[in-house]
Amino acid sequence: MTSPAINQAASKVLRAPAADPATAAAHFHRRATFEADVSDVHADIESGADSFVLVDTRSTEAYDQGHVPGAVHLPTDEIAERAASLVPAGSLVVTYCWGPGCNGATRAAFAFATAGYQVKEMLGGFEYWSREGFPVEDTAGVRRGAPDPLTAPAAGACGC
Repeated sequence: MTSPAINQAASKVLRAPAADPATAAAHFHRRATFEADVSDVHADIESGADSFVLVDTRSTEAYDQGHVPGAVHLPTDEIAERAASLVPAGSLVVTYCWGPGCNGATRAAFAFATAGYQVKEMLGGFEYWSREGFPVEDTAGVRRGAPDPLTAPAAGACGC
């Protein structure tokens, strides 16, 4: 079966041609070495396979408003001076901040990497953690909201 001819000149998708499969595989593997999504972080925590330290990099006010239960609170600007006292050397660190519109987790991941830690960024941040209906802890305790049907299935897992 042959693929239909594509008018590359008219295609917005193909303004930059797609990479060959080997280059694409290397690119996507590289991205996966730096990122984890909220569903995978949640699955590892639930199964006990959490071989990482989850770090909330937001302000105290934001952390108190709601955070992932068990997350270490370490604001980005304090990582250089406090990481060694809160996160054991040799730990894999997973950072998160507010959400996809915020680069705080990226800046925090850079600070941890600079301090000698292996690190991944939790894609979607706290926003998508809570939107997927995962447990949230605040000053009143732990609560769990209903999943947002625009970000997660109402029942079951996304399967991706």
